[in-house]
Amino acid sequence: MAGRLPACVVDCGTGYTKLGYAGNTEPQFIIPSCIAIKESAKVGDQAQRRVMKGVDDLDFFIGDEAIEKPTYATKWPIRHGIVEDWDLMERFMEQVIFKYLRAEPEDHYFLLTEPPLNTPENREYTAEIMFESFNVPGLYIAVQAVLALAASWTSRQVGERTLTGTVIDSGDGVTHVIPVAEGYVIGSCIKHIPIAGRDITYFIQQLLRDREVGIP
Repeated sequence: MAGRLPACVVDCGTGYTKLGYAGNTEPQFIIPSCIAIKESAKVGDQAQRRVMKGVDDLDFFIGDEAIEKPTYATKWPIRHGIVEDWDLMERFMEQVIFKYLRAEPEDHYFLLTEPPLNTPENREYTAEIMFESFNVPGLYIAVQAVLALAASWTSRQVGERTLTGTVIDSGDGVTHVIPVAEGYVIGSCIKHIPIAGRDITYFIQQLLRDREVGIP
Protein backbone atom coordinates (compact mmCIF):
# COMPACT_ATOMS: atom_id res chain seq x y z
CA MET A 1 0.00 0.00 0.00
CA ALA A 2 2.79 2.46 0.93
CA GLY A 3 4.37 2.09 -2.50
CA ARG A 4 1.16 3.10 -4.27
CA LEU A 5 0.25 6.13 -2.13
CA PRO A 6 2.19 9.43 -2.26
CA ALA A 7 4.75 10.07 0.44
CA CYS A 8 3.95 12.56 3.20
CA VAL A 9 6.34 15.52 3.39
CA VAL A 10 6.69 17.44 6.68
CA ASP A 11 9.13 20.35 7.07
CA CYS A 12 9.18 21.44 10.72
CA GLY A 13 10.74 24.84 11.33
CA THR A 14 11.10 27.02 14.39
CA GLY A 15 8.19 29.27 13.46
CA TYR A 16 6.20 27.38 10.86
CA THR A 17 5.66 23.83 9.66
CA LYS A 18 5.00 23.07 6.00
CA LEU A 19 3.25 19.81 5.16
CA GLY A 20 1.68 18.05 2.24
CA TYR A 21 2.11 15.18 -0.17
CA ALA A 22 4.93 14.39 -2.59
CA GLY A 23 4.15 15.48 -6.13
CA ASN A 24 2.36 18.70 -5.18
CA THR A 25 3.85 22.00 -6.31
CA GLU A 26 3.30 23.68 -2.93
CA PRO A 27 2.58 22.72 0.68
CA GLN A 28 -0.95 21.71 1.49
CA PHE A 29 -0.76 23.45 4.87
CA ILE A 30 1.55 26.03 6.46
CA ILE A 31 0.90 26.26 10.21
CA PRO A 32 2.71 27.79 13.21
CA SER A 33 4.95 25.22 14.92
CA CYS A 34 3.24 25.62 18.27
CA ILE A 35 1.00 23.54 20.49
CA ALA A 36 -1.56 24.69 23.08
CA ILE A 37 -1.93 22.39 26.06
CA LYS A 38 -4.12 22.39 29.15
CA GLU A 39 -1.76 22.38 32.10
CA SER A 40 -2.98 20.30 35.04
CA ALA A 41 -3.89 22.13 38.20
CA LYS A 42 -1.51 21.86 41.13
CA VAL A 43 -4.28 21.18 43.65
CA GLY A 44 -6.06 17.95 44.53
CA ASP A 45 -4.80 14.52 45.48
CA GLN A 46 -2.34 12.51 43.40
CA ALA A 47 -5.02 10.22 41.91
CA GLN A 48 -7.06 13.20 40.76
CA ARG A 49 -4.03 14.83 39.17
CA ARG A 50 -3.22 11.57 37.38
CA VAL A 51 -6.74 11.37 35.93
CA MET A 52 -6.68 15.02 34.89
CA LYS A 53 -3.30 14.58 33.24
CA GLY A 54 -4.67 11.72 31.15
CA VAL A 55 -7.55 13.92 30.01
CA ASP A 56 -5.27 16.90 29.36
CA ASP A 57 -2.98 14.76 27.19
CA LEU A 58 -5.86 14.49 24.72
CA ASP A 59 -6.89 18.13 25.02
CA PHE A 60 -4.49 20.11 22.86
CA PHE A 61 -4.36 22.13 19.66
CA ILE A 62 -1.65 22.94 17.15
CA GLY A 63 -0.99 25.65 14.59
CA ASP A 64 -3.37 28.58 14.23
CA GLU A 65 -5.87 26.90 16.55
CA ALA A 66 -3.24 26.86 19.30
CA ILE A 67 -2.66 30.61 19.00
CA GLU A 68 -6.41 31.23 19.25
CA LYS A 69 -6.71 29.45 22.64
CA PRO A 70 -5.94 32.10 25.30
CA THR A 71 -6.91 29.80 28.20
CA TYR A 72 -4.30 27.22 27.16
CA ALA A 73 -0.53 27.33 27.58
CA THR A 74 1.11 27.82 24.19
CA LYS A 75 4.43 26.03 23.73
CA TRP A 76 6.96 26.05 20.89
CA PRO A 77 8.76 22.66 20.84
CA ILE A 78 11.43 23.84 18.36
CA ARG A 79 13.95 26.51 19.28
CA HIS A 80 16.60 27.82 16.88
CA GLY A 81 15.83 24.93 14.53
CA ILE A 82 16.36 22.18 17.12
CA VAL A 83 13.62 20.19 18.86
CA GLU A 84 13.78 20.83 22.62
CA ASP A 85 10.60 19.09 23.85
CA TRP A 86 10.12 15.65 22.31
CA ASP A 87 6.89 14.86 24.16
CA LEU A 88 5.23 17.94 22.71
CA MET A 89 6.78 17.26 19.32
CA GLU A 90 5.24 13.79 19.22
CA ARG A 91 1.81 15.21 20.03
CA PHE A 92 2.33 17.91 17.40
CA MET A 93 3.13 15.26 14.77
CA GLU A 94 0.07 13.27 15.82
CA GLN A 95 -2.26 16.07 14.75
CA VAL A 96 -0.17 16.86 11.68
CA ILE A 97 -0.67 13.32 10.42
CA PHE A 98 -4.21 12.54 11.49
CA LYS A 99 -5.95 15.93 11.50
CA TYR A 100 -4.23 17.87 8.72
CA LEU A 101 -2.91 15.26 6.30
CA ARG A 102 -5.75 12.86 7.21
CA ALA A 103 -3.37 9.99 6.54
CA GLU A 104 -2.90 6.53 7.96
CA PRO A 105 0.83 6.58 8.76
CA GLU A 106 1.16 2.83 8.16
CA ASP A 107 0.22 3.43 4.50
CA HIS A 108 2.65 6.21 3.59
CA TYR A 109 6.38 6.76 3.40
CA PHE A 110 7.50 9.95 5.14
CA LEU A 111 10.02 12.61 4.17
CA LEU A 112 11.05 14.83 7.09
CA THR A 113 13.61 17.61 7.20
CA GLU A 114 16.35 18.51 9.64
CA PRO A 115 18.66 21.51 10.06
CA PRO A 116 22.35 21.30 9.28
CA LEU A 117 24.49 20.08 12.19
CA ASN A 118 21.53 18.27 13.71
CA THR A 119 22.79 15.81 16.32
CA PRO A 120 22.59 12.04 15.77
CA GLU A 121 20.59 11.79 19.01
CA ASN A 122 17.89 14.10 17.62
CA ARG A 123 17.76 12.07 14.42
CA GLU A 124 17.37 8.89 16.46
CA TYR A 125 14.54 10.43 18.51
CA THR A 126 12.76 11.42 15.31
CA ALA A 127 13.09 7.94 13.84
CA GLU A 128 11.97 6.36 17.12
CA ILE A 129 8.79 8.44 17.18
CA MET A 130 7.96 7.79 13.54
CA PHE A 131 8.61 4.04 13.60
CA GLU A 132 7.46 3.12 17.10
CA SER A 133 4.62 5.59 17.70
CA PHE A 134 3.24 5.90 14.17
CA ASN A 135 4.45 2.64 12.58
CA VAL A 136 5.50 4.26 9.31
CA PRO A 137 6.80 1.78 6.69
CA GLY A 138 9.65 4.03 5.55
CA LEU A 139 11.34 7.27 6.57
CA TYR A 140 13.90 9.61 5.01
CA ILE A 141 15.30 12.62 6.86
CA ALA A 142 16.82 15.20 4.51
CA VAL A 143 18.84 18.32 5.25
CA GLN A 144 16.73 21.38 4.52
CA ALA A 145 19.50 23.10 2.56
CA VAL A 146 19.81 20.24 0.06
CA LEU A 147 16.07 20.28 -0.57
CA ALA A 148 16.11 24.07 -0.97
CA LEU A 149 18.90 23.79 -3.54
CA ALA A 150 17.01 21.12 -5.47
CA ALA A 151 13.80 23.17 -5.40
CA SER A 152 15.59 26.22 -6.83
CA TRP A 153 16.16 24.47 -10.18
CA THR A 154 13.69 23.32 -12.77
CA SER A 155 13.49 19.62 -13.53
CA ARG A 156 15.43 20.17 -16.77
CA GLN A 157 18.28 21.91 -14.95
CA VAL A 158 18.53 19.14 -12.37
CA GLY A 159 19.16 16.69 -15.17
CA GLU A 160 21.95 18.86 -16.58
CA ARG A 161 23.64 19.96 -13.36
CA THR A 162 24.63 18.46 -10.05
CA LEU A 163 23.32 19.56 -6.67
CA THR A 164 26.24 21.88 -5.94
CA GLY A 165 25.92 25.37 -4.55
CA THR A 166 25.79 27.58 -1.46
CA VAL A 167 22.52 27.91 0.42
CA ILE A 168 21.73 30.82 2.73
CA ASP A 169 18.83 29.59 4.84
CA SER A 170 17.34 32.21 7.16
CA GLY A 171 14.18 31.06 8.86
CA ASP A 172 12.28 32.16 11.93
CA GLY A 173 14.77 31.02 14.54
CA VAL A 174 18.18 30.44 12.98
CA THR A 175 20.30 31.34 9.94
CA HIS A 176 22.74 28.99 8.22
CA VAL A 177 25.15 29.34 5.33
CA ILE A 178 25.59 25.85 3.92
CA PRO A 179 27.90 24.70 1.10
CA VAL A 180 26.55 21.69 -0.79
CA ALA A 181 28.70 19.58 -3.15
CA GLU A 182 27.16 16.82 -5.28
CA GLY A 183 24.16 16.71 -2.96
CA TYR A 184 26.24 16.38 0.22
CA VAL A 185 26.54 19.06 2.89
CA ILE A 186 30.11 20.09 3.76
CA GLY A 187 29.61 20.15 7.51
CA SER A 188 32.99 21.64 8.41
CA CYS A 189 32.23 24.78 6.41
CA ILE A 190 28.74 25.52 7.72
CA LYS A 191 28.27 28.93 9.32
CA HIS A 192 25.66 29.05 12.10
CA ILE A 193 24.06 32.35 13.12
CA PRO A 194 21.52 32.16 15.98
CA ILE A 195 19.69 35.23 14.67
CA ALA A 196 16.84 35.08 12.19
CA GLY A 197 13.40 36.43 11.31
CA ARG A 198 11.90 36.43 14.80
CA ASP A 199 14.87 38.33 16.25
CA ILE A 200 14.69 40.92 13.46
CA THR A 201 10.96 41.35 14.03
CA TYR A 202 11.47 41.92 17.76
CA PHE A 203 14.33 44.36 17.07
CA ILE A 204 12.21 46.43 14.67
CA GLN A 205 9.30 46.42 17.13
CA GLN A 206 11.61 47.70 19.87
CA LEU A 207 12.91 50.47 17.59
CA LEU A 208 9.34 51.55 16.83
CA ARG A 209 8.44 51.53 20.53
CA ASP A 210 11.50 53.63 21.36
CA ARG A 211 10.36 56.15 18.75
CA GLU A 212 6.82 55.98 20.14
CA VAL A 213 5.37 54.72 16.89
CA GLY A 214 2.08 52.88 17.33
CA ILE A 215 2.26 49.15 16.54
CA PRO A 216 -1.04 47.49 15.58
